[in-house]
Amino acid sequence: MEKTYASVGGCDIDLDGNEIKNIFTEALSNALCDINDSGQVLIIPPDITRLHSRAGFLTEIAAEHLGNRLGAILPALGTHTPMNSGELSRMFGAVPKEKFLVHDWRNGIAELGRLNSDFVEKITEGAVHYDWPVQVNKILCRDYGGNFSLVLSIGQVVPHEVAGMANHAKNIFAGTGGKEAIDKSHFAGAAYSMERIMGRTDTPVRTLFDEGMRQFETRMPPVLWVLTVIGQRTEAEITNAGHYAVRGLFIGFGRECFEKAAALSRKINVNLLEKQVNKMVVYLNPDEYRTTWLGNKAIYRTRMAIKDGGELLILAPALERFGEDLIIDRLIRKYGYRSRGEITEKAAPGTELGENLCAAAHLIHGSSEGRFTVRYCPGEKLSKKDIESAGFRWGDLKETQSRYDINRLIQGWNTLPDGERFFYIANPALGLWTEKGLFRQ
Repeated sequence: MEKTYASVGGCDIDLDGNEIKNIFTEALSNALCDINDSGQVLIIPPDITRLHSRAGFLTEIAAEHLGNRLGAILPALGTHTPMNSGELSRMFGAVPKEKFLVHDWRNGIAELGRLNSDFVEKITEGAVHYDWPVQVNKILCRDYGGNFSLVLSIGQVVPHEVAGMANHAKNIFAGTGGKEAIDKSHFAGAAYSMERIMGRTDTPVRTLFDEGMRQFETRMPPVLWVLTVIGQRTEAEITNAGHYAVRGLFIGFGRECFEKAAALSRKINVNLLEKQVNKMVVYLNPDEYRTTWLGNKAIYRTRMAIKDGGELLILAPALERFGEDLIIDRLIRKYGYRSRGEITEKAAPGTELGENLCAAAHLIHGSSEGRFTVRYCPGEKLSKKDIESAGFRWGDLKETQSRYDINRLIQGWNTLPDGERFFYIANPALGLWTEKGLFRQ
């Protein structure tokens, strides 16, 4: 089924809460009428790592509108740590906590089918040689007793290191997928090359997700996609409204709503620089970034913007470990962030890393490929030894923050009194930064 119910977006649009609610409730009402089924509805929003997506607010609206028809809410955790009570309240407000389920990517998975290795090898141009399982959480699969009449998949479209653009079918097949599916899709993207993927609508991994949906969607309830595009407000726009604006809201069945959201995100979230930067400073908000698994957005979202021989300085006051998952955390500590060639060799079939390809892909994503220095400045929970053993350089947080005071920095170019010039990013999750020639290639 292909039908778009809402398509509102533009570089200068700034949707307020009432506008979002009105657009969404009308679209949801029309979609419920069209499926002609009065059964329960499952909501799949992102987790706290996508706090600024406005998916929490949209989930609140949906829960109120659905009333007794709200069956459950399954945050699309993927490999992430389950949300605690405080995080649920912060993101989803007064939505009853008993409605939330926890996705377990290592267990509780249904396999809908497999895409053969010839197909996977072809779309990745020979980068990988394996088949791909189409996996979802069991409650989405009718064969395992899933009895929902509709799935609301809510989230933000933004440049992504694995799929090119986040969300749509990725929210289902990675956000609620199983270990093998996540391992293989992530490694396929890393082996193909992140620079060829980020910010693009059509990529090898997106093709995996789309083909999985095409072949096996009848084994799941219909999915209504609710997609936001978020941009950073200008200084003139901020006032009391906060730093982040909803520039687009796209709702529908099928792929058209995603294509429109991705096109807008490319205009808003892909930051094309005239020249590469010698020094980049990135801040990781303590409320969002406690692991390098998430914090390394600072690396892969800026990698195409930093000169060879330059430096990326990451201020990470709440950093406490490497992986969200304890098994992956151990692997990161053991192997460290290394080049694509080194990790691909260590991840050969039958090896420990080869059995954990998601971790291998992450190690590639977090490397500068030896082109520039990555200096992490953590709080007290990770030591200098920890940071350096993972392949980074260490920096003293207190000393570094005294020089690079985030309360005085502006997004973009800054110059210190001594003449040092650098580029500052307050939240790497909001986009992709690249020298424009590299992105066009």
